[in-house]
Amino acid sequence: MVRIDNRNLDQLRPVRITLGYQSYAEGSVLIELGRTSVLCSVTMEERVPAFLKGSGEGWVTAEYSMLPRSTVTRTPRERKSGRAEEIQRLIGRSLRAATDLTAFGERQLIVDCDVIQADGGTRTASITGGYVALALALRRLARRAIIPADALLQPVAAISVGIVRGVPPLDLCYAEDHQAEVDLNVVMTQAGDLIEVQGTAEGSPFSRGTLERMLDMAAQGIATLICCQREVLG
Repeated sequence: MVRIDNRNLDQLRPVRITLGYQSYAEGSVLIELGRTSVLCSVTMEERVPAFLKGSGEGWVTAEYSMLPRSTVTRTPRERKSGRAEEIQRLIGRSLRAATDLTAFGERQLIVDCDVIQADGGTRTASITGGYVALALALRRLARRAIIPADALLQPVAAISVGIVRGVPPLDLCYAEDHQAEVDLNVVMTQAGDLIEVQGTAEGSPFSRGTLERMLDMAAQGIATLICCQREVLG
């Protein structure tokens, strides 16, 4: 199979992570995977959700949105779809797995993920970039002796894999995702432990062997992304 952008099946799109993209956020990055661009920024609040009050523990949550012309047709502003709600819950779960919430005290970190341009993989890019923004925020807060330096755990990243015309390409762009027979989003830690796997057969069911092959491919892609994270974070 010849991919639309001539990549190998197991090849990521070009990755670029720009640190400190916003001046006022506790931590921020612009992550670009091919033509997909997501701005991730972190804000600390001296409060937690009601269910954590009095617990002494903190929280990490996320918000996700797409700017009006991040897509081919305009996405209306301030319209929170069920898809956006599901994606931001995924981002929050993934980033909580990267932090020791007991070290926060009763503080909340909000990770805002705003899609500037969408060409597939916006949720996985949000997780990968969100981790870097979170790491920057926690470094800054540790320097100010607000949150301990060891509150950040091992890196977390995410990638998509699919089945397109019977073969499994890694890191699908929109055109590939649009015609995929199977769509899989995978979130992993640096150690290779799974945080979440979201898989859907758009047509015929797929075998366990196919799933294992896709997971292996995702693990290789995530290892590359984590190398990128570690490189930009020093």
